[in-house]
Amino acid sequence: MNISVAIDGPAAAGKSTVAKKVAKILGYTYIDTGAMYRAFTWYCLKNGINCQDEKASCSVINKVKIQLLPNDVVLCNGEDVTKPIREPFVSANVSYIASYKDIRLALVEQQREMAKSNSVIMDGRDIGTYVLPNADVKIFQIASPETRAVRRYEENISKGIPCTLEEIEADVRKRDYIDSHRSFAPLKPASDSVLLDTSFLSVDEVVEEVINIINKKLKEKEKRG
Repeated sequence: MNISVAIDGPAAAGKSTVAKKVAKILGYTYIDTGAMYRAFTWYCLKNGINCQDEKASCSVINKVKIQLLPNDVVLCNGEDVTKPIREPFVSANVSYIASYKDIRLALVEQQREMAKSNSVIMDGRDIGTYVLPNADVKIFQIASPETRAVRRYEENISKGIPCTLEEIEADVRKRDYIDSHRSFAPLKPASDSVLLDTSFLSVDEVVEEVINIINKKLKEKEKRG
């Protein structure tokens, strides 16, 4: 039986880090939806497209092919963009790209296909509400903007990506606003999701909590038949 787990939440809430670890422990396939939107954003910026121009951004949908490979490798039209999609200039624009309906529809279709044949953990902004509304387990992972900014700053520094804590926090708050106010599939917890505040938890503690939530939900499902 294939199991689907949806982890949603705001930018830099640690969703991807936790999802990757949980997927490895449980033997599920991890699908990084955020990386797909980042790759699309990178393509637009590389080709001189204004990401705040919806028409121009959507006009290249059929020119962008994104692949997720083992070891977190992301390809855009065959080019390895794993590192550049995490740079500040992409982070500053990705929420615009992710807010456009036509782009979301195109990438969501790919994401749903990935979930059909495997047990998956998928993280993003609207997985439980829109991409996988029938997911077996839905978790909405949050943390304070200050905590998320520090986490993203430390992640970038560890990867050699130049940035300041101030610009990261400003970006986090801007993305929160854009993600929660977009007209199509805005950021919000699904009605049946479990709220998980990670502000004062270590990564390992969050992983343990997520696995507990998954096991509890699956036991409840088994009881219902």
